Amino acid sequence: MNFHALDVIGVRVEMPSNQPIVLLKEIGGVRYLPIWIGAVEATAIAFAQQGVTPPRPLTHDLMKDLLASLQVSIDSIHLTELKDGIFYSLINLQGGVIVSSRPSDAIAIALRTGAPILASEALLSDAGIEIPDQSDDEVEKFKEFLDQINPEDFLG
Repeated sequence: MNFHALDVIGVRVEMPSNQPIVLLKEIGGVRYLPIWIGAVEATAIAFAQQGVTPPRPLTHDLMKDLLASLQVSIDSIHLTELKDGIFYSLINLQGGVIVSSRPSDAIAIALRTGAPILASEALLSDAGIEIPDQSDDEVEKFKEFLDQINPEDFLG
């Protein structure tokens, strides 16, 4: 299966549905991948991106700490497919161990561990949105929006 590396652009709340979304961009490409996520995961992703350390570990921090204490690293995160409106992903641990995961959890863990986030060509073909480089206005608007929000905005 052919995979492409992605960067996490950020999290926003889509209106009028008030549904959080994480936006990823194909590294070296023009495709963006929007994934609907839950508010808790949106907060976890935003915290990781902004370097916020909560007073007590969030679930994803705990998972990172558990893996580190077991001396197990994450090789990569694979966002694999979109089936019946649901995104699927895998967490690839060292030694060939593969764990099924929701993409939002996998992304939150990847941001904490530095693991690469990869998307299958099939997923990018199905759910990716092409935004040519010359139309950076929307991306800039999204980045400006991200600069104005705080992770606490996602706490319900």
